[in-house]
Amino acid sequence: MADLNGKIVFITAAAQGIGEASARAFAKAGAKVIATDINEAKLKELEGTPNITTRLLDVLSDEAVQQAVAEIGRIDVLFNCAGVVHNGTLLEMSDKDLDFALDLNVRAQVRTIKAILPQMLERRDGAIINMATVASSIKGVPNRAAYTISKAAVIGLTKSIASDYTTSNIRVNAICPGTVESPSLHDRWHATGDFEGAKKAFIARQPIGRIARPDEVADLAVYLAGATYTTGQVHIIDGGWTA
Repeated sequence: MADLNGKIVFITAAAQGIGEASARAFAKAGAKVIATDINEAKLKELEGTPNITTRLLDVLSDEAVQQAVAEIGRIDVLFNCAGVVHNGTLLEMSDKDLDFALDLNVRAQVRTIKAILPQMLERRDGAIINMATVASSIKGVPNRAAYTISKAAVIGLTKSIASDYTTSNIRVNAICPGTVESPSLHDRWHATGDFEGAKKAFIARQPIGRIARPDEVADLAVYLAGATYTTGQVHIIDGGWTA
């Protein structure tokens, strides 16, 4: 595995959950982290952490992404962590929900990659990590139509970029977690009207008997950033859910 000391790592949705855990894990590994998010209040909690610089960023804006990359300069590792989960079956899914899922889960990744990839190609070196999920082309999950459709596209995006640019030493991989402890997960449990019941149901479907911790996914992201012979792959980390 390559040395990450001094590498510049750009992370989206870094204010909480997997993104925050990853920002801290990369910083601990010696990387210089640009932690971006639209949530200014949560992002402030990372300020003062050694090796981490925070930046407000709306990944839905082409202009904002282009400006951020231009101002930052060199970026060695891109971790696309921003995303959204919608509930509902295909018949319950609105066009608005699908459009937003595709914009945040897929087009935002395309947006950051198109902004950063040219400099990686110029150096003939770079690592891109895209957040997908097992609820994609890997596994059908009830009541997750928009989410599953959009995350399946992330896997296709990952493989497409790897196919085009591996010969230029660009490594592109997707991480596919199962259920991970996060504020957004808690929000979804609360939304059911039975937090404890929803929590028990989620844990019951995990063969390992618990929900994943964000730092466990972060450790995989750090590994992939330095893995110099791994590209175009889908890395499942789901506690045996798809075993």
